Amino acid sequence: MSQPEKPPAGHPLDRPVWQALTGPQAHFAITSGTARRFDPAYGPFAAAIDDSGPSLHDLAQLAARDEIWLLEKHPPLHIPGLTALKRADCVQMVAHTLTAAPSRFPVMDLGADDAPDMLALATSTQPGPFRARTHALGRFIGIRDAGRLVAMAGERTQPAGYVEVSGVCTHPDHRGRGYVGLLMREVAARILARGTLPFLHCYATNAGAIALYRSLGFTPFQTVTAAAFAVA
Repeated sequence: MSQPEKPPAGHPLDRPVWQALTGPQAHFAITSGTARRFDPAYGPFAAAIDDSGPSLHDLAQLAARDEIWLLEKHPPLHIPGLTALKRADCVQMVAHTLTAAPSRFPVMDLGADDAPDMLALATSTQPGPFRARTHALGRFIGIRDAGRLVAMAGERTQPAGYVEVSGVCTHPDHRGRGYVGLLMREVAARILARGTLPFLHCYATNAGAIALYRSLGFTPFQTVTAAAFAVA
């Protein structure tokens, strides 16, 4: 199948899902015409080359297997054949440097053997869309207490030159201990060490989280919109 033409040039973070699925993470993509999505086992994120009628039709075809989430500057308001589930503004933040802080807790790398615990933690805390194989999209780290995974953070979309920090969550019984800041700083530091820039998304209404991310070295870059759709 021939590759779809690229849309007009813009910043990679204007449409990070499209940039990832036509670039570094193309091997995770399921394609329908000029639209692509992550395999549902990895997540619901999707994008199309543009918002023309044929492209929206292709997006609708991809939603037949599972709901789709668009995350970009100007996602369509309506996709024929689909019902809108959610629409919210998100602050997109990028870190060029990180603030310094001592590491006070033992951090461990997480992998396939930890997948059930990662999914259980994400399901109970709802940090955003997290599926059975989301952990395989990038590198994840976590903290265990008496063998139980109580906090984690990792990587999701990877448009060229950038890596998204995502899957950040802490079990309610272990909040307030500084786990989130520690894990996010470590994930971001590893991304920077690879010569790429860490970025993240936060709902614009979550002032507390935005303040925390600022304290780590992330600065607001732009506003994008998260829009979820499913078959009507």
